[in-house]
Amino acid sequence: MNEILETDIKYLAGVGPKRAELLAKELGISTFGDLLYHFPFRWIDKSKVYPIKEVLTSGATISSSGSYVQIRGTITATAIVGPSPKAGAKGGFVRGKSRFVAMLTDATASIELVFFSGLKWIVDKVKKGEEFIAFGKITEFNGTLNMVHPELYPPEQAISYGAGSMAGIYSVTEKLRNNGLGIKAITKAEGLLLEKVLPHLQETLPPSIIQRKGFCSIAQALKWIHFPSNNQELEAAQKRLKFEELFYLQLSLLKQKNMRLSQGCGIVMSKVGDEFNSCYNALPYQLTGAQKRVIKQMREDMRSGKQMNRLLQGDVGSGKTLVAVLLSLIAIDNGYQACVMAPTEVLANQHLTSISKFLAATNVKVALLTGSTKAKERRKILAELESGEIGIIVGTHALIEENVKFNKLGLAVIDEQHRFGVEQRSRLWSKNQEAPPPHIMVMTATPIPRTLAMTLYGDLDVSILDELPPGRTPIVTTHAWENQRLEVFNFMKQQIDLGRQVYVVYPLIKESEKMDYENLEAGYMRIIEYFKTPQYITAVVHGQLKADAKSIDMELFTSGKANILVATSVIEVGVDVPNATVMVIESAERFGLSQLHQLRGRVGRGSNKSYCILMSGYKLSKESKRRIELMCSTTDGFTLAEEDMKMRGPGDIEGTSQSGLAIDLHISSLYKDGTLLDNARATALKILEEDPLLQKDENKLLTLQLRALRKAGKEQKDYSAIS
Repeated sequence: MNEILETDIKYLAGVGPKRAELLAKELGISTFGDLLYHFPFRWIDKSKVYPIKEVLTSGATISSSGSYVQIRGTITATAIVGPSPKAGAKGGFVRGKSRFVAMLTDATASIELVFFSGLKWIVDKVKKGEEFIAFGKITEFNGTLNMVHPELYPPEQAISYGAGSMAGIYSVTEKLRNNGLGIKAITKAEGLLLEKVLPHLQETLPPSIIQRKGFCSIAQALKWIHFPSNNQELEAAQKRLKFEELFYLQLSLLKQKNMRLSQGCGIVMSKVGDEFNSCYNALPYQLTGAQKRVIKQMREDMRSGKQMNRLLQGDVGSGKTLVAVLLSLIAIDNGYQACVMAPTEVLANQHLTSISKFLAATNVKVALLTGSTKAKERRKILAELESGEIGIIVGTHALIEENVKFNKLGLAVIDEQHRFGVEQRSRLWSKNQEAPPPHIMVMTATPIPRTLAMTLYGDLDVSILDELPPGRTPIVTTHAWENQRLEVFNFMKQQIDLGRQVYVVYPLIKESEKMDYENLEAGYMRIIEYFKTPQYITAVVHGQLKADAKSIDMELFTSGKANILVATSVIEVGVDVPNATVMVIESAERFGLSQLHQLRGRVGRGSNKSYCILMSGYKLSKESKRRIELMCSTTDGFTLAEEDMKMRGPGDIEGTSQSGLAIDLHISSLYKDGTLLDNARATALKILEEDPLLQKDENKLLTLQLRALRKAGKEQKDYSAIS
């Protein structure tokens, strides 16, 4: 498909080997196709030329918004500013230290054009009395507005490709600009590339879809996305290209699911035996309706003869761990083992504690394997795991090491799976080398918006725990300013005097010169000064502590010996201390909504009334204020996740970056294009209903295009492992 797009970018006129190497390093552009799909992130109407006076008048606004403007005038003065030129210095400047300043003047005012690099070239080009159109950003330096490294061209120069007046703004780096590959050079390269490749492009969507949806051709779309003549052309190109990306992404995910289901090689687990019943009957409470529903769904999967691949999505405290234990016991009752893989040692230890309590009424042996497991203990665990003596193994990345061998792995539970790479997960799944693959249960306590879930987990079946166990009381969330710290400390004392425990979480470990935020070291000293020993004991946990020290302090808190745990967000997931009733989050404005919600979920795990206090400084952005208001108004994690995605975009929500998908997204947004995503998924579903594995001749184009897109994808080899 479109073999010309695989041509090395160095063969494009004006690029060559050195620039090609730079483009690959800075932007990941190695081929014609990479450059063709390097789309503008904004378009400017270049028919508009601003009077310089108007730019200077509204300069502060333009500068803060990062907007590009176009001005026209005559060079009335030039100067090289900086250290005195050294004898023999070419062009009269000292490389890397001087700057070239030119005054551009029109009938209304004058503005400085400033250049810090490429001075030899610019000195020769920009002469007094010459007329230029300058295109760039307005910036402010020492109270003066100027334009730094603008694109300059004579007024009579036409746009390099196409007759339209709209110009695309491309992402470039400082290094590229310094080497003559700024926006203007990229624009020129795109024009040359289009002239070269458009006549050879083959269509990438079936004619039936193009006609039914009213799309323009792929050639038109690529021409208009780079060089639109008007908004109508731009919108037509965006609609076509966004749909195509989302369609092939959904087609890829849904086809993978069909392939898995068609293989029918799952372990059949037909019975519920003594170990499951012993655990279930010993529970001190009834399962929620949601837990019962989810277990029933997974039991059906596990006895179907097909491999289970199910996402268990549940809000903080909804009882996912118990579901994992009961499913593990079904595996054990059928003669298999189970493993639970967690992203951190803190979470793995917490799982071990929780699981051990649930297994007290059974004969099942559970063990822990992490990077900190001592060599002697490790040898013992590995031997017992291979012999089958260990029924459930809990661990971190250590579980995927080659020397970890199971007797018969039947169920793999992966917690907070977005923190593991696809390749890491697939290595765990392939532990049964000669037997059928284990059933897979992926858990997350991070509520994920629907549009994102269907993309990140589109090849999985989804189960949702949407009920909290009985006895849980809603967490009271409040906002406190810096001047209310004494009130917060007094409230903490009241709770501790009632026998409760308190978390205090900081975003930083050490003070940062750039960030005026609370940091853990200073905060810890202030807390131990106010909460003096021996009456109060304060533990501390953060990512830079050695594992032994971390475990000791964590144990102090979980056992109730420490009243306060000062920590970074390392305690975001998994820590379960029912006696902790207060969560104080310092510099709450630094955290995203999902992370704040995860931290809040560390309290409210017992029957006592619990509180979350969001501390902040006085300078809050509009977004920070909104996040804090939302946290104080609702405890529904799914509502917060939707709002977080609206505010920050899917790529910024932890663990949900658009990179690492089966197919790269160059132009579409998983949140903003939700309606288009639904449309694309419905189209893919309809095609796969009639041809689940895309084997019919009429779908040959789809198969070829999927193969080409996956080949271009960054994690192609990883995805092939789970197809």
